[in-house]
Amino acid sequence: MPFFDENLIEEIRSRNDIVDVISGYVRLKKKGSNYFGLCPFHNEKSPSFSVSQGKQMYYCFGCGAGGNVFTFLMEYENFSFGEAVEALAQRAGVDLPRQETPGMRQEADLRQKLLEVNKEAGKFYYMMLRSQQGSRAMEYFVKRGLLKETMQKFGLGCCGQYSDMLYRYLKQKGYEDSLLRDSGLITYDERHGGRDKFFNRAMFPIMNVHNKIIGFGGRVMGDGEPKYLNSPETKIFDKSRNLYGLNFARITKKTQLLLCEGYMDVIALHQAGFDNAVASLGTSLTSGHASLLKRYTKEVYLTFDSDGAGVKAALRAIPILKEAGLSVKIINMEPYKDPDEFIKALGPEEYQKRIEGSENSFLFELRMLERQFHLDDPEGKTAFYNEAARRLLGFTEELERNNYIEAVAEKYQIGFENLRKLVYRMGTMEGMAKRDKPLKSFNQEKTRKKEDGMKQSQKLLLTWLASDTAWFHRLGPYITPMDFTEERYRKVAQMLFEQYESTGEVNPAQIISLFDGQEEQREIASLFHARIKDLESKADMEKALKETIIRVKRNSMEKRSLSLDPTDLEGLQQLLKDKQRLQELEKLHISIE
Repeated sequence: MPFFDENLIEEIRSRNDIVDVISGYVRLKKKGSNYFGLCPFHNEKSPSFSVSQGKQMYYCFGCGAGGNVFTFLMEYENFSFGEAVEALAQRAGVDLPRQETPGMRQEADLRQKLLEVNKEAGKFYYMMLRSQQGSRAMEYFVKRGLLKETMQKFGLGCCGQYSDMLYRYLKQKGYEDSLLRDSGLITYDERHGGRDKFFNRAMFPIMNVHNKIIGFGGRVMGDGEPKYLNSPETKIFDKSRNLYGLNFARITKKTQLLLCEGYMDVIALHQAGFDNAVASLGTSLTSGHASLLKRYTKEVYLTFDSDGAGVKAALRAIPILKEAGLSVKIINMEPYKDPDEFIKALGPEEYQKRIEGSENSFLFELRMLERQFHLDDPEGKTAFYNEAARRLLGFTEELERNNYIEAVAEKYQIGFENLRKLVYRMGTMEGMAKRDKPLKSFNQEKTRKKEDGMKQSQKLLLTWLASDTAWFHRLGPYITPMDFTEERYRKVAQMLFEQYESTGEVNPAQIISLFDGQEEQREIASLFHARIKDLESKADMEKALKETIIRVKRNSMEKRSLSLDPTDLEGLQQLLKDKQRLQELEKLHISIE
C-alpha cells in the first residue's frame, strides 16, 4: 500500500490531468470521448493505446498495459510509487509533508545506508587497485589495454587477495554486521565469521543513472569459479532493471545505444569513443531492461559475442526489444569474438563501419535459421523457404510485410511473387490448422470457456458502472457487489458502490491507487476497459447489456445455491427474492440512453 496519506494521493492525482501528462510522452489524438495513440509499452503500427479524460485512466487494448497517472510514470519511467508521487506532486505544485510512517522512514534509511556502504566499498576497492595488494588486478586491466583515465572514469578497483580485508575496513568505519549482510558485500558463516564476497577479484562498480553505486561486479584473479560474480539483489540493486554504463550512455549525443554482454566490452567501447554502450548485468535481457532502454533511445544495436552463446543471447533479446517498441540491428564482429577484441585488432574506425553496415534483426534471424537447413538440397531449401514464409506472417501490416518479402526474395534469389504467394498460402494453411485443432477435452474446454465468458461478463458490467453513474440507479434493485463471483472483481465492485453511495460519483483512477504493484494495477485497469466487438446499433447494445446483467445475476444465484446449507432459512429466502428479481429483470427494458 502507498506510504502517503490516501487523501494526499488523490489530491496529487486529481491535479495532474492524465491526458496532459501522457501527452508529454505519447502523441495523442482525440477520437470520440477518448484519446488514442501508439502504445509506448509495445511495438504497434495502429493506435490501440486509449486515454480516458473522464475516467483519468489509460489502457492498451493491444498489450493490456493500464492504470492511472501514477501507474504510467512507474511503468514508463521505471519509477517506484514514491518517486511517481514526488514527480507528480512537484509538477502540480503540491508540497509533500515529511511526516513519514515508521516503515517508510526505516526503508529510506536502509536504502541511504546501503548507498553509503557501497560508496565506502568503492573507495576501498579503488585504493586497493593502486596499492601493492592490487598489482595483479592492475596488471590485468593494463593488459586489457585500459588507460588510467578510463579506470578512473569507471571507478575500477580490486578487493585484495585476503578474504576479510573489506570486512575489517568497513567494521573500522563503524558499520554493523546486519547492514553489511544486507549490502551483499559480506557473507557470514559460523567458522570464519564475516568474509568478503568478492575477495581476490578485479572490481567493477555498478552505478545507477544518478551515478550512485548500487552494486558491484567482480572478475576472479586466477582460475577460480565463477569467473564473474555480481552483487546479489538488494534494496537498491535489481539486476533486471539496471544497465551497466547507462549513467554515461544516457547523455550521449548519438541516436542509438549499443547493447553489449559484458563490463569490459562497455569500457573498451567508451574508451574508443563509443559513449553510447551499455550492458545487462550478468543476466539475460529482460522486459525491464527493454523498458529502460526505451526511455533513452528508439534504436538498439546488439553487439553481443559472435560465438554460439552470443548468437543465442541475441536471438532471445530481439523479440524482447521489439515488444518494447525498439528498432533492433545486429553488429557483425566476425572474425573477432567481441567489441574489445575487434577494436584492439582493427581500431574504432573499422568498428564504426560495422555499425553503419549493421544487419536488420529479422534478416539476422533468417541467417541464423539457415544453419538448421541444408540449402544445397532441394528438400532442405523448400523447408527453409516455408519457415521463412511462416515468419514473414508476423508482419501484420501489408506494406511492411511486402517490404520484407522483397528483401528476403532478393537475398535468397526467389521471385517476389513466388515468395508472396507462399506467404499467403502459408497464412491460409495456418488459419485452417487453428480451426481444425482438436480439443484436448471437450468438457474441460467447455468449462473453461464458460468461466472465461463469465469473467468477461463481470468485466463488462464493471466497465459500464464505471462509465456512467446512471447504471447504479437503474440496476440498484437487481445487482449488488456480491453478484460478482470473482473475488477481485467483487472487491472492485464494492469500492465502486461505496463511492457512488457516498458521493454520487465514481472514481476508477482512485481505486487503482489502492492496489499494490504494477501487474495488479494493470489487472484492475482492465476491469474498466472491457468492450464488446461488432455491436454497432443501439438495439444490439441494449440487448447485449441486458444479457450480460442477467448472466451475472444467474451465475451468482447458481454459485450461492450450490454452497447453501439446507438449514439456512435466511439464505433460502434471499435466493427466492433474487429469483423474483431475476424474473423482473428479464421483463425489464434496458435503455442505454
